[in-house]
Amino acid sequence: MTAVDVSNVSAGLFVLGAVFILLIFSLLSLGVLRMFQQRFRQGWFYFAGGVISAIVFYILLDLWYI
Repeated sequence: MTAVDVSNVSAGLFVLGAVFILLIFSLLSLGVLRMFQQRFRQGWFYFAGGVISAIVFYILLDLWYI
């Protein structure tokens, strides 16, 4: 088993990743919850918000860190 060296990860990258991961999965879980509550329109809006957040996250990573 090998260890992964994370000493080169900047604080900004860590915070950006943590915030977007929390945002994306929160929106997706709220979408699932609304679907179980038979509120399909709100559920689809939450799913769309999660997808849009993932796209914005990818764009920011591409612009700032690559």
